[in-house]
Amino acid sequence: MPEWTLPVGARIKRTDLHRQFGGNGQSGISPSARTPNVFIFSEATSGEQHGYIDSWKDDGCFHYTGEGQRGDQQMINGNRAIFEAAQKGRALRVFEGAGGTVEYRGEFALDSAQPFYRDDAPETGGGPVRSVIVFKLRPVDGLPKRPSGLPAITDKTRVANVLVEENNTERTIVDPSREPYEAERRESALVQKFKDYMQSRRHTVERFRITPAGEAKPIFTDAYVKDLNILVEAKGSIDRNSIRMAIGQLLDYRRFIEETAVKCAVLLPELPRQDLLDLLAYAGVLIYFPEKQGFVLMDAHGRRI
Repeated sequence: MPEWTLPVGARIKRTDLHRQFGGNGQSGISPSARTPNVFIFSEATSGEQHGYIDSWKDDGCFHYTGEGQRGDQQMINGNRAIFEAAQKGRALRVFEGAGGTVEYRGEFALDSAQPFYRDDAPETGGGPVRSVIVFKLRPVDGLPKRPSGLPAITDKTRVANVLVEENNTERTIVDPSREPYEAERRESALVQKFKDYMQSRRHTVERFRITPAGEAKPIFTDAYVKDLNILVEAKGSIDRNSIRMAIGQLLDYRRFIEETAVKCAVLLPELPRQDLLDLLAYAGVLIYFPEKQGFVLMDAHGRRI
């Protein structure tokens, strides 16, 4: 069995690595049958195309997305090899790069307090968002890189007011490389027009950035009209799925807002059909929609507020 002699920072052809130490030359997670090693490969550009968003965070760990390009990831195959490495006497060895020449970043171990957590990420090729496994890898013989700026998992819920103009959205946090759909572009334009109009009427318009306890990524409201105490979720379409999603998002956000009696409203490009108005009425959600040069607020029974 060959002794491990590769120093941190060394560059090696991946084919030579596997010829010396075993392992599969194609997989991102490559357990070796010949040596007590599990090789882990991380490459930012190609990884993001498959929904693998790896980064150093301010907890000193390298957060590494497990394998599985479609559907919810399971603790099987390479993922299980990482999870069980310590009990089987295997070292976790991380490399930067996926093919050709790769750089050895050092030996790592799973964080003892929280070896992994679940997060949301898109499927390969910008497909639907699914649940992925994210391993927290702590360096054993190497120094961590500078944190990426993404937050580590918080132990308590954090809520902050931020400007509507900020570019961060739930979409860009979960899937930063995807181009926005047409409905999302319409939604963004609608929010900006709504903000400008409400501010012209001397209303204060902000948004909330919410990081729930136990989560690594924040969620963002579209708008919050502070002086009216109205939480607003915008949709660029009035189809059923958009209305359903808006209601669910508002309920999700509202549970974190400390202001009492906060009201919820959807911001839509026009009034939806009657059955969807009935759904909004049942959920107790108000409606903002454009009229002439401004916006009108009404309840789902058609009464203007």
